[in-house]
Amino acid sequence: MPHTRPLPEQLDAACFQIPSAQTLDRPQRAHHAPRFLLLYGSLRERSYSKLLTLEAERLLQAMGGETRLFDPAGLPQPDGAPDSHPKVQELRTLAEWSEGMVWCSPERHGAMTGILKSQIDWIPLAIGAIRPTQGKTLAVMQVSGGSQSFNAVNQLRILGRWMRLMTIPNQSSVPKAYEQFDEAGHMRPSAYYDRVVDVMEELYKFTLLTRDVAPYLVDRYSERKEAEQALAARVQQAGM
Repeated sequence: MPHTRPLPEQLDAACFQIPSAQTLDRPQRAHHAPRFLLLYGSLRERSYSKLLTLEAERLLQAMGGETRLFDPAGLPQPDGAPDSHPKVQELRTLAEWSEGMVWCSPERHGAMTGILKSQIDWIPLAIGAIRPTQGKTLAVMQVSGGSQSFNAVNQLRILGRWMRLMTIPNQSSVPKAYEQFDEAGHMRPSAYYDRVVDVMEELYKFTLLTRDVAPYLVDRYSERKEAEQALAARVQQAGM
C-alpha cells in the first residue's frame, strides 16, 4: 500500500524507505551450497573447542554446506603485525567468502579466550567497500571444564552484534567437555550433542533464508543519508 501518513519533520525524505515484503521475495535464489567459516578458541593439542567445532563442521557438511575451518596457530596478536601477514589475509579472505559463521570458545576465567577474540579482532567491519561480516549469520558455542555456563556465548553474542552479524537464537554450551568426547575425538550421544545438531540446523536454515536478501536487511537509513551527503559534497566541490 502507498504511504499516506505524514513523515516526521526531522526525517530526510530522500533517504527514507518503507520496508517492503516484495523486496524480500527475491525471484532469483542462489543455488550453490551455503558457505560457512568456523572459528575455535584454543591451541591445545586436544582442544575441546576444536573438537566441538569439528562436530559442527561435520553436521553442516552432512546438510550440504561448504565449510572452512580456520587454524588460529600462527595468527599474530592484533596490532602485533601488519594486516598483510599471511594468516591475517587467510582469515580475512575466508570471512569475505563465508555466508555464515560458527564461533566456539572455551570458557577461561569466566570469559572467552584471547585466542578467539584475536581472530575476531583481525576481521574488520569494512575492507574498502566490502563489509566481510555484515548481514551474515552466526552461531555461537562454548565448552567448559566444569559446570554449564553461558558467559562465553553471551560475550560472543555481543561481539556478533558489534560485527553486524545476524546471530541465531539457539546456542550450545557443553559442560565437563572432557566427558563428552571419545578417544577418537567424536562427541558421545547425549542431549548436548542433540543441541549441537539443533544449532547447526537452525544456522543452516537462517543462512538459506537470509543470504540472498542480506544487503537489503542491513541497508540503513543513516548510511543512505551519509552517502547522499557525501555525494552532494563531491558534486558541489566539482562545480566550483
